[in-house]
Amino acid sequence: MRLVVVGASSGLGRCLGVGLTKRGAHTALLARRHANLVEAAKEAGPGTLAITCDVTDEASCTAAIDEAAAGLGGIDALIYATGVGPLVKLADAGPDLWRHAFDTNVTGAALITKAALPYLEASAGGAAYLSSVSASLTAPWPGLGVYAVSKAALDKLVEAWRVEHPTVGFTRVTVGDCAGGDGDSMTQFANGWDPELAGAVYPIWESRGYLSGTLLEADELVRVVHAALDGHHLTGIPSLVVTPRPKAGA
Repeated sequence: MRLVVVGASSGLGRCLGVGLTKRGAHTALLARRHANLVEAAKEAGPGTLAITCDVTDEASCTAAIDEAAAGLGGIDALIYATGVGPLVKLADAGPDLWRHAFDTNVTGAALITKAALPYLEASAGGAAYLSSVSASLTAPWPGLGVYAVSKAALDKLVEAWRVEHPTVGFTRVTVGDCAGGDGDSMTQFANGWDPELAGAVYPIWESRGYLSGTLLEADELVRVVHAALDGHHLTGIPSLVVTPRPKAGA
């Protein structure tokens, strides 16, 4: 499987890039932080490509995807794991924050997909996009409204691509609480959050049952995505949900 993982410098993107490569994929890792990508490529194994890509810039997306396709000899599968989750009350969210969230979580996914589409159509391949339980399985979480709205838009984007290009498999992968792996593979989702606001909203999340009380193992996410990508197509799998088993008694 010739695989491109976008957002592979840290967190779940890195877990997926490294984990799927170790399961046999020939992989190109894409993200902004090249030094982190180089380290991830070393961890994944020989032949793994590290390619700089800014998903908010169309020219960068096109150049990175073309470089990946040239290095891999084509593209069978794409994983879009890039995402930002600002913690902010909606009443305090300004236009710059909204733009940043949508540029990264939605428009970036569209630009990357546009660039990869000719290669995916040629291979009858598939693309998977990491989404959130707050966009589809629960009500929006207080403090994460901007994130939930952008991920809901991403979900609809996946559906729209599927309608217009039915020969490519487009899949939403809804991920629950997951800490990621060790080091740079650990999730950085909460980096930069205001501790005071986090302390105020966490009890609300807990009281509403949004938190499972356990964390999904990153290896389990890799296993499920690998099974879905096996044979390099996702045509028959429009949606996957990968969440931890609730804590006993919860």
